[in-house]
Amino acid sequence: MDKRITILGSTGSIGTQALEVCQAAGFTVAGLAAYQNEELLEQQVRAFRPAMVCIYAEDHYRSFCQRVADLDVQVVTGLEGLCQLAAETDADIVLNAVSGMIGLRPTLAAIEAGRDVALANKETLVTGGELVMQRAKEKGVRILPVDSEHSAIFQCLEGYHHCRLNKILLTASGGPFFGKTRHELTQVQPEDALKHPNWSMGAKITIDSATMMNKGLEVIEAVHLFGVRPEQIQVVVHRESIIHSLVEFEDYAVIGQLGVPDMKIPIQYALTWPERMPCPTKRLNLAEWGKLTFFEPDLETFDCLAAAYDAIQRGGLYPTLLNSANEQLVSLFLQRKISFLRIGELARRALELDGSRPVTLSNILEAEQTARNFVLEHC
Repeated sequence: MDKRITILGSTGSIGTQALEVCQAAGFTVAGLAAYQNEELLEQQVRAFRPAMVCIYAEDHYRSFCQRVADLDVQVVTGLEGLCQLAAETDADIVLNAVSGMIGLRPTLAAIEAGRDVALANKETLVTGGELVMQRAKEKGVRILPVDSEHSAIFQCLEGYHHCRLNKILLTASGGPFFGKTRHELTQVQPEDALKHPNWSMGAKITIDSATMMNKGLEVIEAVHLFGVRPEQIQVVVHRESIIHSLVEFEDYAVIGQLGVPDMKIPIQYALTWPERMPCPTKRLNLAEWGKLTFFEPDLETFDCLAAAYDAIQRGGLYPTLLNSANEQLVSLFLQRKISFLRIGELARRALELDGSRPVTLSNILEAEQTARNFVLEHC
C-alpha cells in the first residue's frame, strides 16, 4: 500500500506509534510537526526524510534549523507553520495528534486543502465539531477517528449505515481511581493521577482519564462524528480495555470491536482505511484474560463526565468553555497549584459563562480565552 502521511504531534505518544506503523507498512512520511522536542524530532527527520517539518515553539526554530541544516527539508514554525504543514505537504492523509485546542486550525487547514484527516486531537471536534464536520462535508474530505473508542464505533458501523442505530456504548477504563469516593480523592497528587492502569499516554490525557473528563470529551466527539444525540451515548466502565466500544441497533443486536489495548491498531486503521493489513502489535487471546467486566460510571464522584453531557446537551460554545477550562485546570493541577477535585468543580462552573453565540472560529477562540481567564480568576 503506497500512502503519504503527514503527522502533527510526531514526538508524542500517538505520533511515535504512528511512525512505527508507517515504518512497518512502508508508508512515506511527507511532513512532521512537534512542539519543542528538538532531539527526537531531528532523529525522526533523519530517519524518515520528510519534505517539510514544523517545530512549533518559535524559540526553538533557529537551533532546530541548525540541527538539520545538512538535510533537504523545509523548516517552519508557530501556528502558521503548523497550518502550512497540514495544507501544503503532498500527503494523502494528515494525522492530527497535537494536544489541545491548537489542533483546530491545522485540521481546518488540511480540510481546506482537500486532505483527509486522521483525527487524534479530540479538541478539534469538542470545540469546533459543527464547523469541522460541515466543512469536511462540503470539501468531500473524510474525518477518520484515531481514538480507540471512536475507531471501534466507526468499525462497528461499517456496512450498517442502512440500519437504524439505537445507541452507542462507549467504554471507559475508569482510570486509576475507579471505585474511589470523593473523600478518598482529596489528597490525590499528580503522580497518583498519572498511573493509568492500561494505556501509555501523554500527561494531559492521562489526567483527563483520571477525572473521566476524557470520556466526557469523547461523548461530545461521538455526537459530531456519528450524528447521534447525547442521550444515545451510554458510557460503560470496562476495566480491561479489551472491548473498545459497541453499538446497539434497532433489533437490539450489539456489535463490538475487540483488541489488545494498543493504540497502533486504531492508528493504522485510520491510515489504511478502507483496507486492513498486519499490525505491529500483539494478538488478542481471550482465554488469557478469562473474564471481561462492566460497571456503571459514578457521575457524582467523577463530575467531569456529567459536565460534558451537560455541555453537549446545551450545544453552541458550551463544549468549548468546558474544554478550555479543563485544559487550564489540568495544567494548574500538574503544577500542584490546585487540588484534583478542583478540576471538576471549576470545570462545571465554567458552564455558567455565556456559550450561546454561533460556533465560528473567532467565537471559539474568544470562548477559549474567556474560560481560561475564568479559571485563573477563581483558582
